[in-house]
Amino acid sequence: MPKIPFWVFILLALLHLSAARIDTMDVDASQYAEMSREMMQSGDLLHVYDRGAEYLDKPPFLFWVSSASMKVFGVNNFGYKLPSVLFAFLALYATYRLAKLLYNEATGRLAALILGTCQGMFLMTNDIRCDTILMAWVITAIWAIKECEIKRRWYFVALGVISIACGMMTKGPIALMVPLFCFGSEWVLKRKWKTLFNPLHLFDGLLVAILLIPMSIGLYQQFDMHPEKTVNGLQHVSGLRFFYWSQSFGRITGESPWNNGADISFLFVNMLWSFLPWIFLFVPAIVINIITLFKQRLRLKPEQEFITTGGFLLAYLALGSSHYQLPHYIFVAFPLAAIITAKLLSDLFEGQKYQRLYAVMKPTMTVVMALLFVGSLLMVVYVFPSGMMGFALWAISLAIWLYIILRKNVRGKLAWTCATGMILINIFVTHHFYYHLLQYQLGSQVGRYIRQENIPADKIISYRVADPLNSLPFYAQRVIRPTDSMADLRNKTYVLTMDEGLRDLQQKRR
Repeated sequence: MPKIPFWVFILLALLHLSAARIDTMDVDASQYAEMSREMMQSGDLLHVYDRGAEYLDKPPFLFWVSSASMKVFGVNNFGYKLPSVLFAFLALYATYRLAKLLYNEATGRLAALILGTCQGMFLMTNDIRCDTILMAWVITAIWAIKECEIKRRWYFVALGVISIACGMMTKGPIALMVPLFCFGSEWVLKRKWKTLFNPLHLFDGLLVAILLIPMSIGLYQQFDMHPEKTVNGLQHVSGLRFFYWSQSFGRITGESPWNNGADISFLFVNMLWSFLPWIFLFVPAIVINIITLFKQRLRLKPEQEFITTGGFLLAYLALGSSHYQLPHYIFVAFPLAAIITAKLLSDLFEGQKYQRLYAVMKPTMTVVMALLFVGSLLMVVYVFPSGMMGFALWAISLAIWLYIILRKNVRGKLAWTCATGMILINIFVTHHFYYHLLQYQLGSQVGRYIRQENIPADKIISYRVADPLNSLPFYAQRVIRPTDSMADLRNKTYVLTMDEGLRDLQQKRR
């Protein structure tokens, strides 16, 4: 079993942190960036607005930390992205600590490496949404609760309670439900009824509720006290009910109008790319855990853990039951998937278990990584051609990866093959593909021009632009009013429009 050296995590952290140079992506990330800028500008932390309009969707924690970061580092990519990237590091650390508690030091480090090198994590530190912070708070809560269960220290109780509360203020009740899934499933399967029904859990719940009071006050003041407001096309909207019920559970019951027809397989299909390359090891790992449980007649032995498997399965079923799903919803359970995968690799490397599976996985994972290298080559020479320099850098990366594969006596070669390949490939994904792709993002390019030329907001208008251009106000650092009415163009020096709007203007000119 390889013990991952600390310097590997330093390199991995630098790669994730370097994504801060890449522009903020439309649609969601740039919207949250602009909302954070507006919060920083107004100083109003309890009420959330989107370009001056009432906003009732995501809780405010992302906006709090991003606005604070912008206050220090300025309104730019780094200022917005830094907090979320730091929370990604917290997720890696908490994953390591939990896996170390459940198994051992080597498995803990491997689990952190798996999480840090899956494709979804690289996406999360490029396309900054709420999920990076949510994932960090949830796995921190699970680690803290497990520490408390073993060591009985009050500060782990405090850490668990704070993490759940902050997670709920990041993306709602899912931050409470995943830890409940984890420990509830294990305590039931181990028949720990006293632990399951411990009245002290009510005290923990009360502490969480107390920590949620500031956000709840803000929701009540902004929406419940003003039933005349129109929010998402509706009046008499309760911010408290929306946050604590409609936004999460309402999507399962059908109460929420959000519905994109996603079925129970949607999140798994998207894990095929977002948990690359480890998905090919995770699937047999979780199948083995389920089969083992049924062989034991749904009863765990004292030394066995089901926190990770039970937590992942129940979280998946809850999220997959929603009528509206997006690929990143399952990211909250990726730390659990990483630990499950690390445990299988530990068995393969040290326990001499599942040798037939190991014999199949070694060539399979090599082929998967080779195909991903081919994909990165296409980015460099075809999608955004970079010339001989880019090809030479890609060839050096390939040579490093091949050195790992061909070198003899490398402990845990299967893990090193995947992790090294993902780190090298994502250098090109982040700093070549994403960097050049976002040069074509209209909102950020026009926004920079407006900022550089110091064009006043009242002199420019957006006319019949189908794209929401969420990045436009963030990079312009001013709100650009959109309109579909020709009459609103009077007294405007600049008009931002697209083909349809241009045809209107040309016809009027005639």
